[in-house]
Amino acid sequence: MVRLKNVTWLLVTAAVAWEAGKPLVMEEVEVAPPQKHEVRIKVHFTSLCHTDVCFWEAKGQTPLFPRIFGHEAGGVVESVGEGVTDLQSGDHVLTIFTGECGNCRHCHSEESNMCDLLRINTDRGGMIHDGESRFSTNGKPIHHFLGTSTFSEFTVVHSGQVAKINPEAPLDKVCIVSCGLSTGLGATLNVAKPKRGQSVAIFGLGAVGLAAAEGARISGAGRIIGVDLNPNRFEEAKKFGVTEFVNPREHDKPVQQVIIEMTDGGVDRSVECTGSVQAMIQAFECVHEGWGVAVLVGVPRQDDAFRTHPMNFLNERTLKGSFFGNYKPKTDIPGVVEKYMNKELDLDKFITHAVPFSKINEAFDYMSKGECIRCVIDMGA
Repeated sequence: MVRLKNVTWLLVTAAVAWEAGKPLVMEEVEVAPPQKHEVRIKVHFTSLCHTDVCFWEAKGQTPLFPRIFGHEAGGVVESVGEGVTDLQSGDHVLTIFTGECGNCRHCHSEESNMCDLLRINTDRGGMIHDGESRFSTNGKPIHHFLGTSTFSEFTVVHSGQVAKINPEAPLDKVCIVSCGLSTGLGATLNVAKPKRGQSVAIFGLGAVGLAAAEGARISGAGRIIGVDLNPNRFEEAKKFGVTEFVNPREHDKPVQQVIIEMTDGGVDRSVECTGSVQAMIQAFECVHEGWGVAVLVGVPRQDDAFRTHPMNFLNERTLKGSFFGNYKPKTDIPGVVEKYMNKELDLDKFITHAVPFSKINEAFDYMSKGECIRCVIDMGA
């Protein structure tokens, strides 16, 4: 239940992570007013991403608690801070884990979306303006996550991490555009860029991989080969355009060789969405010499090293990386929403579960058990 604390502060309910791996706790939290270049947003719907789970578990991640997680969300601007001119109260928006300041060389470049100021920072627990948190309970600050912290009825976000969208778009659907879906979709549409009729291999059939497959389907790919160690994912992947499947465990030869033999020399494009350096190498080595393009999306471990023979490059295979699908958050994400509104993009099949905010821990259970693609959380229920 939201209550006005005074003219500028709000007292709201938020799901707070107090310890790594422990259930989130519903707490009354004070939300400060937006400061310079910030907006305060009423969150209507948010979805759970695997990144939230990873940092909640803090396995190999920097532990920072107490913290309010969440970064895929749709909501409405409640108020804006000093210097915000492109957003106003009542605007329908998506929060984005990375940003677009509009002033740095990356933002001015047509080829990059890696903003110097607002690029993802998983270790930052406060706002860029002053390093302070906008959340507190009983006078004690609560850390932010990715500058978004959407597991709260209201949140404060830098305006560069807010995409203004069509007010007719259903927030319970388009909230999933904020992270994983755009990451996979854009890796295919904007970076791999398969031509109609070409073959595409997708390594990893989780949410990001399925979004990459959706991008291949939209592109008109003739063959979409899904590669995953979990055979239970194969049937579901057909809904996203995947036409053939390869489980590396079922073959006694390297999977790149299996794909080369299946496709008479290799696929035209591949997109890796696992974070496994072995899968990255396989994705590169399975593309056709002369014109094949492999795109890496997954985040590897810190000590991983990518090794392949230089002849794989000299034979004119191309290796690329992709960050957030090469989408600029404020400039491009509204267009992704329009693809859904125009029925060019089907979001509904990505949403396999829905829970009320009061049962947010059930969403974590679904994700941890691998039972869902995306679980949408209704903040008003």
